[in-house]
Amino acid sequence: MPFYHYQERPEELENPLNNLGYLLKLLNESCMAQVEESMKEFDLTAAQWRPLVILDLKQAETPAEIARIMNTDTGAMTRMLDRLEKKGFINRIRCETDRRVINLKLTDKGNQVTKKLMPTVATVLNKALDGFNKEEFELFKQFTMRMLNNLNPEEINHLKMVVQCTKKP
Repeated sequence: MPFYHYQERPEELENPLNNLGYLLKLLNESCMAQVEESMKEFDLTAAQWRPLVILDLKQAETPAEIARIMNTDTGAMTRMLDRLEKKGFINRIRCETDRRVINLKLTDKGNQVTKKLMPTVATVLNKALDGFNKEEFELFKQFTMRMLNNLNPEEINHLKMVVQCTKKP
């Protein structure tokens, strides 16, 4: 059942307060701005903290794997990793069995900061979810997952695979 009938009632979609896509975009931008502000404490941008967490959670160990998870091109990932290496958060280590492969490893500084990153993100998300009860929170997650699955089931399957691969024993 469609909720938006643009031909008959264009004002439904044109009004930003009724446009769910626009509201979700604003929500994402607001969360990212808050995370960006919070990450300044660690000398990181909102984009730079994610590769560190991916490495810490053992979801990936090469630049190409991180680029795939973050859905970015390898050139942009290389530049980001250059900055993280310059700041002392990561080291690049050439694979001994295949010299073409570069593995990434968190430095001591990287390990120390990653322990603080997810709690910082949790603070931002909790601020956004203020006033929700547990049932509303669970429903919101379910609705969001359903919308993502409607638009991009491959992404949901990829997320499920990443979660499965990183479950702690």
